[in-house]
Amino acid sequence: MHEPVESDLLRTFLVVAETSNFSAAAQRIGRTQSAVSTQIKRLEEAIGETLFERGARGVLLTRQGIQLVPYARRVIDLLNEAAARIRSKPLDGPVRIGIPEEYSQTVLPAALAAFAVRHPAVEVTVSCDYTIRNLAALERGELDLAVVFDWSDQAKGEVICVDPTVWVTSMVHRLHDLDPLPIATYRNSTWCRDFALRSLEQIGRNYRIAFIADTSSGLKNAVTAGLAVTALSRSNIPSGCRELTTEDGFPPVDSSKVVLRRSTYRSSEAVRELAEMVRDAFQPMYALPTV
Repeated sequence: MHEPVESDLLRTFLVVAETSNFSAAAQRIGRTQSAVSTQIKRLEEAIGETLFERGARGVLLTRQGIQLVPYARRVIDLLNEAAARIRSKPLDGPVRIGIPEEYSQTVLPAALAAFAVRHPAVEVTVSCDYTIRNLAALERGELDLAVVFDWSDQAKGEVICVDPTVWVTSMVHRLHDLDPLPIATYRNSTWCRDFALRSLEQIGRNYRIAFIADTSSGLKNAVTAGLAVTALSRSNIPSGCRELTTEDGFPPVDSSKVVLRRSTYRSSEAVRELAEMVRDAFQPMYALPTV
């Protein structure tokens, strides 16, 4: 049986692999050349393979040595990450985040739940509201983070994905063939007026407002029930419904960006950590088609 591989031997192995020279590796890690040679010999004995070919000008990795490099890096990276995590102080304090209703049951719950498990001492408060309201709260210092829609290329912040708004219909009901077209819209929404309705007017499509709602859930209920077609984020199309494409005679409503905004009034390590987890939660959406 081979002896267990010690992490210290893997650290030395990686330095030798990077420098291709025992003497240079010894200088970097603060040991003698003979000590480095001894460690590499111990590692080779533990693995049962020759890892370096010795030459007059230094050393080169063997085939087995090349195979070991990514595994050694993974082990050392995990050890470093574990040590940093254990040494770090637990995060605490409040974090206030605003999110659109569209993502309150899809993208963000997993991220927020994972954050709560990892940092139980952090008090997270979520404001599920329209973009304009969450932006106003952010400007007043009532939120630390806000995930908002930017459909006019004006919002400052970090673009975390593109999630176009499209017209959506039920797969069972063919309301999109009716004239005038029955549509569901938000109540008192300038976005509906400037983007959704205007997109129909630009193609000369007659429409009538058949359903008015305050939330995207209300719009999804309307289209699922076959009461109207509606405009939704592409990632938010409910089961049993589909996007109306240019082949159906419906252009996209907008090419809305999802932007992560941070407060200029307050920041903390907890805020930065939650921002990172929110950003990661949206990464799979980059794979969504944007046309």
